[in-house]
Amino acid sequence: MRYARPEGPALELGTQPRLASWDAATHPNQVRLRHYHRHAAGLVAPTLGAMTEPWSLRLDVGLPDSVPLLDQHDLDNYAYPLAQHLARHAEVPLVSVWCTKGHHSNSFIRVEPAVARADPDGDSTISVHTTASASNTAYKQQIHDQLARHAAALPGGPVVLELAFTVGRRNWLNLWKPTIDALEPLLGRTTPGRDWHPRDGRITELGLHLIEDLSLGHAVRIDVLASAG
Repeated sequence: MRYARPEGPALELGTQPRLASWDAATHPNQVRLRHYHRHAAGLVAPTLGAMTEPWSLRLDVGLPDSVPLLDQHDLDNYAYPLAQHLARHAEVPLVSVWCTKGHHSNSFIRVEPAVARADPDGDSTISVHTTASASNTAYKQQIHDQLARHAAALPGGPVVLELAFTVGRRNWLNLWKPTIDALEPLLGRTTPGRDWHPRDGRITELGLHLIEDLSLGHAVRIDVLASAG
């Protein structure tokens, strides 16, 4: 199961979306990130506060024409801190996040009830399983090795990627980055000899979904659907 991309009325952001930052709390990057989060949260607060069922988030990032679209500006680094901030203040669970990027003058945010959609037919989805902690290299290695056996590298150019996480006792938001770091068999490697740095700047549309199955315990199943953009 996956969730449809929100397509309702969009709210224009009055500030540029910010990437995740691992700097000290007082660093200007962190200050700007907190300001952006407060602004975005204020825009969606009326809708999110009235939400009574699982919900979806969509962020459309507009970048200047001078910024290379397929290099850096990784979508998970835009999506993760915003999703984490909004989910922390929501009364009902966040089950789907969509993020896009393009050469546009403005950026937009949407928050809507999650709408389930059927899985695609055929063999386009690859399922991988992992039992390791997401903080360990073993997590990435398990995903990488399964993809290397079953997936073909995508041609150069933009990529549309969906990841559906079936979890029991894991925080699914914390699985995004290490999972994408393991997708080198699909996306290619940025630098020879440097592990866990795929060409994920190529991803111009990213969909992330949560399915809960308590019987999995700490194991995780990830359904990967990737195509040329």
